[in-house]
Amino acid sequence: MMEWKIFATVFATVFLAELGDKTQLATVLFAAKGEISPWTVFIAAALALTVSAGIGVLAGQWISDVLQPKLLQSIAGMGFVLIGLWTLWAVWK
Repeated sequence: MMEWKIFATVFATVFLAELGDKTQLATVLFAAKGEISPWTVFIAAALALTVSAGIGVLAGQWISDVLQPKLLQSIAGMGFVLIGLWTLWAVWK
């Protein structure tokens, strides 16, 4: 049975995270070329995102068997902080 609350949370989170990111911008650029069918771009981009999400789900399931969820959240949080610091450092450099 579908867990609608979790479904909505995951959908909203991923949707908002993907808006305006480099993947979406690349898709816009491909679609802007007149000689390429927008349907080809849509299907290719949708399939790529689906495969990428599938890999993430499988990796998350495997990692959850090895690491405690709290430790995994801490590692992910530190990763985001490090990426943010690296980005700021690159701007100020």
